[in-house]
Parts: sequence; C-alpha cells; structure tokens
Amino acid sequence: MSYESRTSAGCTVSGRRALLALGLGCLLSGIDPAQAGKLAAPKPIAASSVAPVPADADAYRIQAGDVLVVSVWNEKEMQGEVLVRPDGGISFALAGDLKAAGETVSGVSEALAARITKYIPDPVVTVAVKAINGNRVYVVGKVNRPGEFPFNRPIDVMQALALAGGTTPYAALSDIRILRREDGRQLAMKFDYTDVEKGKALDSNVLLKSGDTVVIP
Repeated sequence: MSYESRTSAGCTVSGRRALLALGLGCLLSGIDPAQAGKLAAPKPIAASSVAPVPADADAYRIQAGDVLVVSVWNEKEMQGEVLVRPDGGISFALAGDLKAAGETVSGVSEALAARITKYIPDPVVTVAVKAINGNRVYVVGKVNRPGEFPFNRPIDVMQALALAGGTTPYAALSDIRILRREDGRQLAMKFDYTDVEKGKALDSNVLLKSGDTVVIP
C-alpha cells in the first residue's frame, strides 16, 4: 500500500522506501527523525524599505502677497483671482476664510474642495499661482547687486549670494550673517563663506525662508 506524506518544508514523498530514506538521511545528519517534521521552514528575508520622500517636499510654498487664480470646474460663478492677505489667509466663495501661506498649491486646492463639497458634490478645484510676490529674500552689504530677490523654489545662502552677483573684494567672508524673524524674535545665524567654499561647515548653508536677510559686512 502506498500513501503520501508531506514534510514541514513542503516536499512530498511517496511510499515506504521514501520514508525509510528520509529517516536514514536524518540519522546520518544527526537529526532526530521524530523531530524532522517539526523543523520550521526558513522565514523569507524581508526586503529593506526606505521611507518615501514626500511628493511635495520641493513644491512651492504660497506666501502672503501672492496672487492665486482659483476656479471650480463647470461653475462659472466660482473663478477668479485671490490675493493672499498679510495674515496668510484667503477668502473664497462658499469656502469662507482658510489658511494659504505655507501651503502648497495642491494643499489649497484640496482644502477648498473639502469646504465647498457640501454645496457642490465632487467639486474639481484648480489653483494656480499667478504672481509670486511673497517669497523674497534680501541680500545687503558688500555684494555686486544688493537688493531683494523673489524665488519660487527653496534656495540656500550660497545661491542667494550668486543671485546678488557675488561678493566684492573687500567683503568679510567669514562674518556673514543671516537675519530671520521667528515668533516675533530676530535671530542671527553665522555663515562663513570661506569654510563652505572649502566643503566645511556645510550645515551652515541653510535654506532661506521668505523674509530672510543675508548681510555681508
């Protein structure tokens, strides 16, 4: 009589001879035949995972003073230009007031859609930036083109100096300061151009925020 037996590893053997061969193999390898069926199958190695980078990590962040164009598909009464107020908010029909400063275009679109969905089922809201007036940094002191510079993507200190035409021969490159206002306080961060140029102190080459002033004495 023949019958079928399955091991824990998932291998199928048939007949008495196969069972005897399995027992003999276990004895030769030092494994107790009674425990052979209890051996656990090796666990698959989990693939290493890397946290995904947010899709909007480098997206433009709306600032006070920007002009947005908002439209709701198939609703002619609900489209037009919207100015981002100094407090960072905007007002739109049926949606009321909501925060826009610091948000991405897609974020504002989703927020508007969520506000008006009670009046318009499944609204398709489109938001575009018509004028970038809010994101500006200032470079003053011993540079070739001091002034204010608008930007539509993150820039660091070295890039801001490049926008200003670089420093003059008499600039104190080791004593540059970045002035920033946060929570009503004025902060000053040191920036040593000569170190960064040599590949040192690279963490001081920070991304600038709207309103930052780079001072080159």
